[in-house]
Amino acid sequence: MQEKILDFLKRKQEYASGDQIAQRLGISRQALWKHIQDLKQTGYDIVAVPHLGYRLISRPDRLFAFEVTRDLGTRILAKKVYYFESLASTMDVAMKLGLDGSPEGTLVIAEAQTRGRGRLGRSWFSPKYKGIYFSLILKPKMLPSRASLLTLLCAVSLCEAIKRICDLQVGIKWPNDIWLSHKKVGGILTELNAEMDAINFVTLGVGLNVNNDKKSLVSGATSLREHKGENVNRIDLLQEIIRSIETNYLLLQEKDAQPLLEKARAYSLTLGRRVRVSVKREHVEGEALGIDTDGGLLLRKDSGVVEKVMAGDVIHCR
Repeated sequence: MQEKILDFLKRKQEYASGDQIAQRLGISRQALWKHIQDLKQTGYDIVAVPHLGYRLISRPDRLFAFEVTRDLGTRILAKKVYYFESLASTMDVAMKLGLDGSPEGTLVIAEAQTRGRGRLGRSWFSPKYKGIYFSLILKPKMLPSRASLLTLLCAVSLCEAIKRICDLQVGIKWPNDIWLSHKKVGGILTELNAEMDAINFVTLGVGLNVNNDKKSLVSGATSLREHKGENVNRIDLLQEIIRSIETNYLLLQEKDAQPLLEKARAYSLTLGRRVRVSVKREHVEGEALGIDTDGGLLLRKDSGVVEKVMAGDVIHCR
């Protein structure tokens, strides 16, 4: 009911009498008043003026499910959304939901994570109400060996959404980092539940530093706010990220990987540089030549041999 009240007030854009709202929604004036008080406690600035009624002045900086899905316009993604004030990790919840049969497009959002993680079990610092932390369940029709394309897809989508909403030019440090002015602003984690020849589902996790100030940033990290010079509307940004992921996902499913790879190469901060890739206890060094059709990084070693790596820690040498 609170969602319907907010939707009514947002579309009205002026004062609406209590009788008008109550009658339209089929509730009593007393019930309406109680819902309004609850919304105020949640952070919505709603003013009440005698003889005029209620008016919505502003909404809180919260990624509530009904705020994220309002006017989203997606076909598949975010039809089912789980919102949490705090979680250990959105990836853990999304993986459990996937195992329980949740539909493709299920979205898990947390305002904070106490054990947010990236690749190789590394921690992701997730302060409350500062960033965007979510996990998404996808069920792509592709071989597990091509799952790296989904990481690239998410990275491209983040770059596109940040450009549209913030007008900031970010880039991709292969395989899964988003960088802004030589510092990390976001990261992606992809985990599979698969058979030998088919993917059952994928959980795609994103951590993005949005409105973090310098005090809430770890060494080597930055935030969109630090470069924008003002707070970013997290709802608008998350909606644009979801739309962009869906657009690129449908493109990948309906066509081939070529359009996605072209975008990934354009946003890449790694291609053309000398890099050192650490894979377990081995190291490969050379010039990053390109991104292969399965998302792998093509390296030309000093011997002239071109080697493909599918994962690893990348250091830009120069």
